[in-house]
Amino acid sequence: MWQRVLQWDEHVTRRLRIAGQPGLLRRAAAFLAHSGDSWFWFIGLGVVWLLGNASWKHRALVMFGSIFVLAVAVLGIKFAVRRRRPAGEWGAIYRTTDPHSFPSGHAARAALLAVLAWGLGPWWLAAALTVWAPLVALARVAMGVHYLSDVIAGGFLGVLGGLGVLLGL
Repeated sequence: MWQRVLQWDEHVTRRLRIAGQPGLLRRAAAFLAHSGDSWFWFIGLGVVWLLGNASWKHRALVMFGSIFVLAVAVLGIKFAVRRRRPAGEWGAIYRTTDPHSFPSGHAARAALLAVLAWGLGPWWLAAALTVWAPLVALARVAMGVHYLSDVIAGGFLGVLGGLGVLLGL
């Protein structure tokens, strides 16, 4: 049974992949796939903290800390599961620094940020991140660095992590 699920996952992942196809869709997917990078969010949240008022400083600190804790959890799961990334050329930096794909840290981070934005506000940020989060997850599959199940699991972890943080505030 488990083997059939993995075969289906690989089949759907192959069908969603566009990494080797030139064009606007591929460029958009590459941009979205990178937009969930932790270093980008750490820098962006640092700028928000430096330039923002007390409310924005609070949001930035909560999001920064939550991203860090979630990253530790995701890495722990990745090293326990040790699922290899799909074969491919795109995303060499990810393949080199983190050869494991399950669960997707990018999908987890994007979902976490969307959930936190709903709890911390403002509404327009929450709405934007809610649209952005699944696009990041799908872009990771489209660019060939994750299987579909990786991003589903990552998104689930991100939602749980975000809800846990909000309940703890």
